[in-house]
Amino acid sequence: MSTSSVPRPESAAQSGPARPGPVRRSSSGLVPALVLFAAVRLAGVAAVAAANHALGRPLVKNLAHAWDARWYLHIAGHGYGDLIDITRRGAVQADWAFFPLYPGLIRALTTVLPLTPGRAALVVSGTAAVVAAWGIHRIGHHLYGPAVAAALVALWAVLPQSVELTIAYTESLFSALAAWSLYCVLKGRWLWAGSLASLAGLSRPTGFAVAAAVLAAGAHDAVRRRGRVPLALWAGCLLAPLGWLGYVLWVGQRTGDLLHGYFQVQHAWNSRFDFGAGSLRFLRSLLLHGGAFVYAADLVLVAAGVLLFCLLCLDRAPLALVVFAGVLVLVVVGGSGSFSSKPRFLLPAFPLLIPLARALAGGRRTHPAQTVLVVGALAAVSLLFGAYVMVVARAPL
Repeated sequence: MSTSSVPRPESAAQSGPARPGPVRRSSSGLVPALVLFAAVRLAGVAAVAAANHALGRPLVKNLAHAWDARWYLHIAGHGYGDLIDITRRGAVQADWAFFPLYPGLIRALTTVLPLTPGRAALVVSGTAAVVAAWGIHRIGHHLYGPAVAAALVALWAVLPQSVELTIAYTESLFSALAAWSLYCVLKGRWLWAGSLASLAGLSRPTGFAVAAAVLAAGAHDAVRRRGRVPLALWAGCLLAPLGWLGYVLWVGQRTGDLLHGYFQVQHAWNSRFDFGAGSLRFLRSLLLHGGAFVYAADLVLVAAGVLLFCLLCLDRAPLALVVFAGVLVLVVVGGSGSFSSKPRFLLPAFPLLIPLARALAGGRRTHPAQTVLVVGALAAVSLLFGAYVMVVARAPL
């Protein structure tokens, strides 16, 4: 759909910060930003490789078969309904808890290329991570210009949990679909936004966060237009939740309980929204009895995510970005499950980094040497923490 008849985002569905003048539509600075992103993430893989070598472990197996990755690989090779696991508490964990888009792409890749499922999974994850960084750069460039866009990509690359962008997990694929769907919302391309949101809903359980962002922005735009809503906006909003809803209902049909079957499957994985009761129990246990370093680090990362969301709201970021990040933060804080996995759930919430990116690229008050120092220090922490959680820590990812 042409955008010539669609209002610019600052006068349409989003209420955002004051823009620093018109931003050129070119992708200025994109290539250096993507090169930096790829270099940091390859350095992260090298750090994991060095740690594996020191302990005599194979790299590819560590990256492609860690924790939940074996479920995705099994689905890619054998389909659903074939793999279950009985936990110590007697719960029956089924592979229906894992959404189909990622294993589907793995299967497609092994069909056309001579790759093992594990290597194909890593190719999908690595490629999607670069595509996600590209989409994040486009959002930053569209809203604030090339300097903020580059800083946004750099900060996303050096997050402590960003090692999980290069393993056989769904975070990179989800981030790519989310970033481009949100970019299309900002540009008023509603059909693309809804279609990509629907695909994001097929990638992982938190995929509904993208649909929520599209629907919120669409509703805001519809109210602003006072009833003169284009068909593309309606269609995009209708498409957005279909991927997530479709899979949830399919699992319900397979289990014999259309509306509740999927949630029963997730409950067996101890994955449910308990309004923060599980998080409070974890915090109390950690404060009273202590725990491994990885759990304290995870608590810091989750607390930082909550703080960054408050800053994002104060920054008056566009509505779609606030809703997307807010839903992910709410799921992390209010959901049950292993606390060591919660930082991973925040990894796709790249809008949380916008206030920091704007500060780093903030002009006269920020010296380039300071920016390099901050990003370099964060990169060192990211490489060390990534190697630690992948090779040393025994906590679930």
